[in-house]
Amino acid sequence: MKLSDLLKYDEDLKLEKSTVVILRWIALIGQLITIYVVHFIIKFDLPIILCSITIFFGGLTNIFIQFNFRSNQLNNTESTILLFYDVIQLSVLIYLTGGVTNPFIIFLVVPAIISSTLLNLSSTVFLSIITIISMLLLTFNYMPLPSEGDIHFHVPDYYIYSIPTAMIVVLIFLNYFGFRFGYEARRRGNALNKLELVLAKEQELESIGHQAAAAAHSLGTPLSTITVIAKELKKEGISNSNKEFTKDLDTLVEQTKKCGEILKRISQNKIVDDEYVTNITLQDLLYEISRSFEEISKKKINLDLKKINKKIHIKRSPEITYGIRNFVGNAIKFSKSKIDINLLSEGEKTKILIGDDGPGFPDDIVKIVGEPYISSKSKKVRSKSGLGLGTFIGKTLLERKKAEIEFSKSKLGGALVEITWKNSDLVSRS
Repeated sequence: MKLSDLLKYDEDLKLEKSTVVILRWIALIGQLITIYVVHFIIKFDLPIILCSITIFFGGLTNIFIQFNFRSNQLNNTESTILLFYDVIQLSVLIYLTGGVTNPFIIFLVVPAIISSTLLNLSSTVFLSIITIISMLLLTFNYMPLPSEGDIHFHVPDYYIYSIPTAMIVVLIFLNYFGFRFGYEARRRGNALNKLELVLAKEQELESIGHQAAAAAHSLGTPLSTITVIAKELKKEGISNSNKEFTKDLDTLVEQTKKCGEILKRISQNKIVDDEYVTNITLQDLLYEISRSFEEISKKKINLDLKKINKKIHIKRSPEITYGIRNFVGNAIKFSKSKIDINLLSEGEKTKILIGDDGPGFPDDIVKIVGEPYISSKSKKVRSKSGLGLGTFIGKTLLERKKAEIEFSKSKLGGALVEITWKNSDLVSRS
């Protein structure tokens, strides 16, 4: 992940209001209990009134958020302001209770870590800087933490100075980890959303085809009936020498005939066959996909289906169709002139090999091909799309159908995509 990618990724992210409110109530109640236990039970002479006021104002902000924010989500700016207030509120409380010598100073890094995971980079940098400044100020300026009998708590200087140093290191590390984790999670989530959209569209198109075929069959009989009745009425009109009546009937018969021709063309589509709707051979599917690309591309596609003698019957699914089409499309996009598609059997497994004579997978990304939003140093690859989100979608869809995907170098010198199924997972049971 490059720094430039992180800087560009600055979308307006949101936090759930209910989650924020609950977490802040837990924090405020925890602060209140801790302060009162230390003061009244452990007998530390704390400025209990000032501490209570500080916590009280934190509660007021929470009430304000809970009842005055109509939206169920806080946008990135609102969340940043709220976390900024939390840093200041906690800094004041720690200032009143021993500063850097207070072990609860560790909680000062929490708002910045939350930001690194759930908000954008600018918010995280801002909150981290505020946190570091607060820790440095609390190192040199704070109300000493007394103990029973007015014996002041003494901590060696070297220990005091090492605390903010260690916390700053921890803050940087956790922020990097948190932002990296959140960044990848958000991108993968976006990719999965697009995947679901693609799949939904595929299923919608398939459904439309089925509905059209069903409509063709359903409308065939009524149209035939209309045609027969119209012809009978036409004969009656001729016998009565009603020319106007006969002309209208001619138009009706003609239009009905046109409707019949349209429905005939629809019904000739194999999709109306229920068996074909649900089942297809893998050989026929690969043939359909290769022919569809041959019609729009001048590049040569070599389809070899002869290495398997028996027909492999599978459940027709948008996942398999789209997944294979995606990799064939990528091969055509990146190839110079040749694409090889081979279907073969290895024991209890069936494989589809899709190779091309293009530049192949660059060494810097070959191990992570299939991840969303990847980029390569190769100018040849970077100039074309397909290695990022599209490949991720195709790979994920096929994996949903229990396929294993591997990427390597083809015999043609370009990329090779190897799609493997166990026969028990692939073959249709119907």
